[in-house]
Parts: sequence; structure tokens; C-alpha cells
Amino acid sequence: TASLGELCRAAWTRVEAGAARRGLELALDPAVVGLQMEVDRTLIERALGNRFENAVRYAGSGPVEVEGERDGSRIRIRVRDRGPGVPGEDLEQGELLGVELPDGGRHVYEVIGVEIVDSRRGSLLLDTDIPMLTLVTCYPFDAREAGGPLRYIVTARMLL
Repeated sequence: TASLGELCRAAWTRVEAGAARRGLELALDPAVVGLQMEVDRTLIERALGNRFENAVRYAGSGPVEVEGERDGSRIRIRVRDRGPGVPGEDLEQGELLGVELPDGGRHVYEVIGVEIVDSRRGSLLLDTDIPMLTLVTCYPFDAREAGGPLRYIVTARMLL
């Protein structure tokens, strides 16, 4: 059993020096501090640490806010900053992506592959036995004309 506040503070130590240089600080919602959870501590600290690293890398200024709430047997965690988000070209293996569902639920995915392929010469395997997310978009992102043959593909597996 661990408190969410304790897990957040442990994960923040990974980015504390860089955050201080950028004027960022961790702001925990008071409800987060008391939330107790049965979790794989390493997995949650890693997930939070990745979100904090993105915030330090891409946030403008201000606090990195962590909110949490119990939803039945689940705990919903939100990490927010004031930045524009992670540019697509900067996604790397191991990065975490959050997807918010229409019903307010969320899933967390870990990027396991990023590639640029020629749509005239390749194919995608989308039928797997494990929950996956595949994002496909035209590439390059700054192309003057849409519809070129290159595709930017991000593949991620569901963690939560």
C-alpha cells in the first residue's frame, strides 16, 4: 500500500533539478496526498515520472498539477501542465500516452514503436491478442500538400 502523494514525490525526484531550472514546481491536490492504493509501485512511479519528464521538457511555466480521485475500486490520476503537449516527432519508445474516453474514463499506453513507412509498400497488422493503440497520420507534418505516400505510425500497448 502506498499513498499517491508519496508516489508523486518519489517520481518528481527524477526531474526536480530540470524543473527548478524551468521554474516548474509540483502542485499536489490535497486529495492526492491521502489516497491509498495497492499498486505496482515501480510501474506507477515510472508512469508518473514519464508524465513529469514531458511536463519539464514541454511545459511553459507554472505548476505541474496532480489531481486524483477514487472511482469505486479505481483511482483516476490527472497530471496537468501549461504546455502545448509533446510534438509528434519527439515521441520515443517508452513514452506514455493518455487517452480520455467519451465516458470520462482514461487509458494509459506505452509507446513500443514509432516508424515512418511508405504506404505504397507496406501494411499494418491491427489484429492482436493484447490491447493496442495504433496511430497513423500523414508525414511529414509540415508538408505543403496533403496526401503524400509517407505515414507516421505510433504503436502502443495498453498499461492501464
